[in-house]
Amino acid sequence: MFNGWFNGEFGRCMARSENNLWIATAVTLKNTFFGFVTGVSSGFAAGLLLGRSDRLSAIFQPFITAVNSIPRIALAPIIVLAFGIGDTSKIVTSWIVVVFLVFFNTFEGARSIDEGFVNAARLLGASEWQITRTVVVPSTMAWVFASLTPAISFALIGVIVGEFIGAERGIGRLIIESEARAEASGMMVAVIVLMLVGVALSALIWRLQAYLLRWQQHNLAE
Repeated sequence: MFNGWFNGEFGRCMARSENNLWIATAVTLKNTFFGFVTGVSSGFAAGLLLGRSDRLSAIFQPFITAVNSIPRIALAPIIVLAFGIGDTSKIVTSWIVVVFLVFFNTFEGARSIDEGFVNAARLLGASEWQITRTVVVPSTMAWVFASLTPAISFALIGVIVGEFIGAERGIGRLIIESEARAEASGMMVAVIVLMLVGVALSALIWRLQAYLLRWQQHNLAE
């Protein structure tokens, strides 16, 4: 399989103009980025809102649990059918994989806040917005970052699954094209690139976590 690195398969994969390895990687990374950002932001906002409101939590929790019980990858064909084979369907697939992971972590983080800190802030005259900004959000950040490393991997997986089902460009389509031509070396090149991309994205998340949570003792040690 790895002979493709030496018999020119890697060069042909790079030179394929309509969906070469550079273009495919760039498209997959772009869709992964947008799916990850939208999933994290919406999951964080929803988790924070429901985690701090017992009424909203009681109303929406059964519906969220029901939707979460559906395997998200099973929704990928429906998403591609609804949004087409363009980049939008890949971003939506990535988003739906990420949003629940971040939501539940944020929800549990917001629920686990020591109410003594909240009451102390109220006693000092802090408004609800100030309490959220200075007490709730910092206290939930560790929970949120605990979900980001798997979230970035799931975002990439969601994009690749969408590209498997139907795509104009991307690493997933590159793998499917190589499979159709029975080019095992071409598939291995794409898989190795995916592995390197996943490691690089996870490393970026770790560095961001170490910087934003540098006040925690184990991050100070690092």
